[in-house]
Formats: sequence, C-alpha cells, structure tokens
Amino acid sequence: MKVLITGGAGFIGSNVADGLLEKNYEVVIVDDLSNGRKENLPEEAKFYKCDIRDKKLYSIFKEEKPDIIIHNAAQLSVRISVENPLMDADINIMGGLNVINACHTYNINKIIFASSGGTVYGEQKYFPANEKHPTNPISPYGVAKLATENYLYYFYKTYGLKYISLRYANIYGPRQDPYGEAGVVAIFSNKILEGKNPTINGDGLQTRDYVYVGDVVDINLKAIESDFTGLLNVGTAKETTVVELFNILKEVSGKDDVKEIHGPPKEGEQRRSQLSYGLAKKVLGWQPRVSIEEGLRLTYHWFKNH
Repeated sequence: MKVLITGGAGFIGSNVADGLLEKNYEVVIVDDLSNGRKENLPEEAKFYKCDIRDKKLYSIFKEEKPDIIIHNAAQLSVRISVENPLMDADINIMGGLNVINACHTYNINKIIFASSGGTVYGEQKYFPANEKHPTNPISPYGVAKLATENYLYYFYKTYGLKYISLRYANIYGPRQDPYGEAGVVAIFSNKILEGKNPTINGDGLQTRDYVYVGDVVDINLKAIESDFTGLLNVGTAKETTVVELFNILKEVSGKDDVKEIHGPPKEGEQRRSQLSYGLAKKVLGWQPRVSIEEGLRLTYHWFKNH
C-alpha cells in the first residue's frame, strides 16, 4: 500500500513516515520545507518539494497514485495565526482544500487529517472534552482546522471520500522544532541544554494535554487499517500545567540552577485543554502508552544527543 504524507519532513510527519516504513508501506512525502527539514526525510521515501497550495500537487497525485493521504502540512503556530489570520487561512484552509480536492480528483481511498483538539473546542465547558463537545475555537488556527474538517465531511457525504480527522492534543517528542513559535517541550529542552532559563507565558498554570509522538505514530497506523470515518481525539485525558512541565524537564536535566522566568500571557491562548481518548480506544483500540515523565525524558535526551 502506498501512503502519501503532506508535511512529511516535519516533526509529526517524519515520525509517522518512519513508522510506516517499518511496517513496509510505500511512502511518498510532499513538503515545501518551510517548516520541515531535509534531514528528517527517510532515505526510503520518495520526496517531492511542493507547496500544498500549488497545482503541481495534482500531477504528483496523478503520477504516484497513492492509496491513502496523511495530511499534516500546515501553518503550525496559534500565535502566528493570531498575528496573521489571512496567511493562516491561505495555507491551512485553501491548502487543505487543495489536498482534499486532489484526493477527490484522483479517487484516493482515504485521507487522514492532522486536526487540533487543543484548539477546535476553544475554552472547554467540561473536562475531558469528547468529540461531541461544542466547537468554539478562539484562534484563527482552530477556525482553519475546523473548516478543513467541515470540508472533509462535505466531500465524504457528497463524493464518498473516507476520512479520519485526528484531533491532536499537544504533541511533543524528537524532531520538534526548538526555534519555532509552537512546541513548548522542544523550546524548554533547548533552553535548558543551552544553560538558559526558559520563559513561561503568564502564570504558567495554563494546562495542556501532552501526547508523545510515538503514540501519534501508533494511531496513524491504526487509522490506516480502520474502516471508521469521522472525528477522533488524540489525547491522554490528563492535564499538565506549564510549570509542572518545566519542573519535570528540570529534574530530567539534572540542572538545579535552572530557574523559571515568567513573561506576559499570550493573546489567543486558551486556559485549559484535556481530551478524552474513549472513542479512539473503542473504534481503533488505541490508547496512549507513554507517560508524560517518560516522554519528557526521551525527548530531552534526544535533544541532548542531537
């Protein structure tokens, strides 16, 4: 079976590509390398440098005839979406629609979409949120993810294009960009390794549901094999504050002199996020296996060695 991954040179996409190759899938990667890195590309995967908004995407689909698309390519940052909502919409909505339309044009069996449970629900009304929780995103990034999900539903109902939208919580792990706007674990790990004090936005008591990237690879593999169509949360049903996260990384590093510094809170940042994985467990047999302590240890030591 051939799987084409958009954004396959990025953090999540490249980890998923490695997981697929280990299971003997044929892998094609499409990435414009704006966020992704060439060194993340597996040698066994075929690579095309292409923006998902480009018409060239259609010729790639025509040439490669993939069975399944995993759509990960995106503008990644909530904060950048707040600063520049037009750019975010252009990449995440128009780019996403271009990928979906290419799937329809070339009769792709299924598309697996990297959505965002951390943003589409907005300020949660109950914890943990399941897939029936109201969707009230408070950032353009969340609005764009939700719009893409709605397009997927339309193409499924109208043309029969099967899809699974994976509503990711906060994903962390090896290869996350420590210099970008998103990815607090990578940013903190890098700062600690450089002997600097990480800056925590606001009081640091905002919570997120952190999922290790290895568990994300696992759910993508299960999604490929499943007949399920629809939305699935990818979370741990556990909340961790930014201060707790900092303290675990400090302990893992063994650097007692590292201090927490607090900066101003960021606009468009929600207070709490916690996702139920009950439906994913029911329909895919998936559940998170890596604890936050173990995941942070693995991640910190990866950054230390790279």
